Amino acid sequence: MSRPGAPLRSLLAGPIGAFLQYKTALGCKYRTEAAALHLLDAYLADQRVVALDQLDSRLMEAFLASRPRERARSYNHLVGVTRRFFDWAVTQGVVERNPVNARPRRVTGQRIPYLFSLADAQRLLEAACSMRTRPKAPHRALVYETVFALLYGLGLRVGEVTRLLVGDVDFERAMLTVRDTKFYKSRLVPFGPRMGERLARYLDRRFGPQADPEAPLFSFTRRGAVHEGTISLTFHSLLPQLELDVPAGVCAPRLHDLRHAFAVGTLLRWYRSGVDPNTRLIRLSTFLGHADPASTAVYLTITEELLREADRRFRVFAPGRGRS
Repeated sequence: MSRPGAPLRSLLAGPIGAFLQYKTALGCKYRTEAAALHLLDAYLADQRVVALDQLDSRLMEAFLASRPRERARSYNHLVGVTRRFFDWAVTQGVVERNPVNARPRRVTGQRIPYLFSLADAQRLLEAACSMRTRPKAPHRALVYETVFALLYGLGLRVGEVTRLLVGDVDFERAMLTVRDTKFYKSRLVPFGPRMGERLARYLDRRFGPQADPEAPLFSFTRRGAVHEGTISLTFHSLLPQLELDVPAGVCAPRLHDLRHAFAVGTLLRWYRSGVDPNTRLIRLSTFLGHADPASTAVYLTITEELLREADRRFRVFAPGRGRS
C-alpha cells in the first residue's frame, strides 16, 4: 500500500507530485489529502493503467469502491480530494476532462461537541493539580494545569500550546506569540491579568529566574516539549473525575472541545453585554487563527443560552413581535 513519503509509481506520478508541491507552496499542510492521492496513485499502478484515455468515470467509481468508507464525511473527503486534483489537472492540460462524477453522500448527523462550562473547566484544573509527580515527569501537575488553562482560557489549539517557547510569553505587552499554526501563520494572542499571573507563577515554579527563552514552555525534561498526544491522553484520563453531565445527542468530551467552549463563551458574553456579534466575528476569527469568519462559524454551536440571548435581543429591537 502506498503512503505519503513513498515513491509515486502510476502514470499520474508526475502530476500528483506537482499538485502536492503546488499545494504546500500555498502554505497548505495537505497531509490527509496527500494520503488520499497516494491511494489513487497506488490503485492506478496496481490496475496497470498506462494511458490517459483509461481515466474515465467507471475507473474512478471502481477506485472509490475499492476504498470503502462507512462514514459519509470520510467518503466525501476522498471524492473531494480526487475531484480537486483532476480539476487542477484539466487546467494544466494533463487530462481533457475531470473523470470524477461521484456525488457526495448526505451527512445525516453532525457531531455536537460538549461545551465545557466555567465550573467544568475549574474541576478540570483541580484534577490536573492533584496529579502525582513521576520521576520522568517532574512538575507534571503544574504543566497540565497551565496547559488546560490556556486551551480553555485562550482557545488555543493543542499543537499551538506544545510549540510555545519560554520567550513567546511577553509580560510587558501581555501577549503570547503563537508560531507556525495552520497554513504556517503566526499571530499574537493577548491575555488578561489573571492569565498573566498564572503564567508568571508557572514560569517561576517551573524554570526559576534563569529561564532560557528558547526552551519549550511545556516540557518535563530537556528532550523537548510534551507531545500533544500525551496531553490528550492525560485529558481523557482525568474526565471520570469531573463527573460531567453529557446531554443526550452530545458526543463524549474531547480535548478540542475546550476551544469550542472558548468560542461559544465569547459569543455569549458579547450578547449579554449588548455587543452585536456580527461586528466582532472577524476579531474572534483573527484571535483563533482562522483564515476567515466562515471557519470560525464551525465552532459556534447553537446552545440554549445563545438562543435565549438572541431572543432577548430580538425582543428589544422588535417589541411586541414574535408573540403568538
